Amino acid sequence: MYDNTSNQVAKFSVPLQLPHGALFRKGAEGVIRKALLEQDMLEAVIGLGPNVFYGTQLAACVMVFRRAKPAAKAGKVLFIDAANQIRVGRAQNFLEPSHVQQIYDWYKQFQDVPNHVKVASQADLAANDYNLNIPLYVEKIIEDDLPTVEEAMADLKRAWQESLAAEEKFKTILQRFL
Repeated sequence: MYDNTSNQVAKFSVPLQLPHGALFRKGAEGVIRKALLEQDMLEAVIGLGPNVFYGTQLAACVMVFRRAKPAAKAGKVLFIDAANQIRVGRAQNFLEPSHVQQIYDWYKQFQDVPNHVKVASQADLAANDYNLNIPLYVEKIIEDDLPTVEEAMADLKRAWQESLAAEEKFKTILQRFL
């Protein structure tokens, strides 16, 4: 991970850019992933938007490994959904400096942020069978303006009454031509 204060890569952390499949595939990858998690070597999983890296249109992720985590991060993994932290381009998408700064701030803060960041415990990871698919941990809260059932029923009744009135009006007009 890049450290702004010293302009060097932080000691003992190794970031890897991978396709999202590395987060959940079974087989040998699953065995390796489980072992790394049980050894508490994974510090963060950062999901990026699609078409950010040259030559691939798929969304990528960055996994940050640390041999010895700080005590405050022990037994935890930070999940960051940064898929919307891109500027959409014509042939390729871009991470602007503001996007990189936002992702870095989330990483440094190491705390939950609704819709974007979740700190998961080892128990959470085990409960998900060591699957690191980001949507399992970072829940998107969908804010919608859907009416309640009561409001929908009232609207339906009103529309039904209006349709009956329109039908009667249509019959009256039609009678003039018959």
